[in-house]
Amino acid sequence: MGESAEDVYRRGLEAADADGRLPVPPLDEWETFPFEGEIRVRPLRPPGDEPPRAGEDPADCWRCRRDDSDAIWSDERWLVTPLEKPSGLPVVVILQPREHCDLGDLPPHLAAELGPLLVRVERAVDAVGHIGRVHVGRWGDGSAHLHFWFIARPARMPQLRTSFAAIWDDILPPVPEELWRANLAVVAQTLAAGGGHAHV
Repeated sequence: MGESAEDVYRRGLEAADADGRLPVPPLDEWETFPFEGEIRVRPLRPPGDEPPRAGEDPADCWRCRRDDSDAIWSDERWLVTPLEKPSGLPVVVILQPREHCDLGDLPPHLAAELGPLLVRVERAVDAVGHIGRVHVGRWGDGSAHLHFWFIARPARMPQLRTSFAAIWDDILPPVPEELWRANLAVVAQTLAAGGGHAHV
């Protein structure tokens, strides 16, 4: 039996101040937190309707309507795509099935391939070199088409560790485009060595 949104909200308000703001966690103890100075928690909002995700209907799904031109690697059932332009970390790529589905309704044939493929993509991103960790994440609130993020943190930069790596990716200046493209080529060619096709 789960906790309803109303129960979570009520529990939050019991710990909040008069403005509905929860206490700031001990950020000064988090050496990987990218910000300093005064920070306030936004007021907790009451429960509401879930916002629609992009592409709930396959006919409206941007991924299903797109060809392979943005993929750096693909096979018959999966694609690996980069962000549209360089960002602050060495490599950020996204693994997606060609078939329109989400994790909860992943067909058995794709589910059987997913675990080994997650490992292959992680290893391919790590093959770029000078990578401390490859973070793998799945956030399902924006797009209904299943997608996994692979976010490479540079080695020897412990300040960029943990889940804040995704924020540092937005903070750091973009990787030079030539290096970004070379990094993507390493990922694609490493993946293709185990099957599928590199497109860069």
